[in-house]
Amino acid sequence: MRRVTFDSPLGPLTAGAVDDGVCLLGFADREKVDRAPRDLRAWLGGTAGARAERHLDQLQTELAAYFRGRLTTFTVPLVTPGTAFQRAVWEALRAIPYAATCSYRDIATAVGNPGAVRAVGTTNGRNRIALVIPCHRVINAGGGLGGYGGGLDRKRWLLDLERSTAASATTAPLPSTTAATP
Repeated sequence: MRRVTFDSPLGPLTAGAVDDGVCLLGFADREKVDRAPRDLRAWLGGTAGARAERHLDQLQTELAAYFRGRLTTFTVPLVTPGTAFQRAVWEALRAIPYAATCSYRDIATAVGNPGAVRAVGTTNGRNRIALVIPCHRVINAGGGLGGYGGGLDRKRWLLDLERSTAASATTAPLPSTTAATP
């Protein structure tokens, strides 16, 4: 796995990729991001050559646009090794619209197992690709922020960024058009 650390408005981010896609993105000051490469080695058999570098470059470009409020959907390829349930949860997280939130119960229902709220919470916490798999958009059923591996201040900041970007996009005046005259 190729790894790189770069700056963001929320502090340094560590990213990792193999030739098939990005497999790691987390806040560099979190213990979890230090353990992730060791854990991923058990799952990944891929190589990390030139394509891995391109994925990391694309991720950096997309993150810069996201933090400027100009990107709402990431397109960088991802590698998300895990159980079938974990992969289903992570796909459900990716389906949460930009600037929206949902509860752990909503995700459990979306993956066809409404009673698996705790398992969804555990899987959410095992997300190795922060921001791109937007686990920060999951809140408690009562509307509270809940937890976040990157810290609640970062979660609040990310939700505020998305809401303010979405609000300005929907309230911005439409560009005027001028009809061409023959």
